[in-house]
Amino acid sequence: MGFTRAQLQAYAGTTVDDLVDDRCRLLFVGINPGLWTAATGAHFARPGNRFYPALAAAGIVDKVIDASSGLTDADRDLLLDRGIGMTNVVARASATAAELSADELRSGGKQLRERIRQISPAVVAVAGITAYRIAFGDRAAKPGRQKGDWDGAQVWVVPNPSGLNAHETVATLGASYREVAQAAGLNIA
Repeated sequence: MGFTRAQLQAYAGTTVDDLVDDRCRLLFVGINPGLWTAATGAHFARPGNRFYPALAAAGIVDKVIDASSGLTDADRDLLLDRGIGMTNVVARASATAAELSADELRSGGKQLRERIRQISPAVVAVAGITAYRIAFGDRAAKPGRQKGDWDGAQVWVVPNPSGLNAHETVATLGASYREVAQAAGLNIA
């Protein structure tokens, strides 16, 4: 499946539903949905995004999911059955996260905290240190486990899987994702 620039631009400002259910142990949090994600309704769906290959490399799932055309019911079930959930700091889709203001990130951070209370995961893994620092007012935050919990959930910052984060590889992303999966108590290969 492919989209023209105009087709993708039509999704600017739309939202993507969270992928969660009551089995969520590990909640991955993106910065905001990209336009490809909004078009397909699948988190981290843009071709070239390394999220799903990293989940497989981490042993969280047993195959690389191709979400570029949306998630199949089987793939959605696989993620939910494994205890994986997905949401974003900011709900509004944009071409790049650079389009988000600091105020929008801070407001999204407050809304995320409320969603955490409702979802009750064991671990929250925010993908992106810069967005985390702005959204949660912690300029000194470093990747990894953060100090303090959010309503009983451990908080971690993991690398963003976007291809724009070029110094990360599927292997290094997988190692980070494996660490948060272990912290969440997931049974991983």
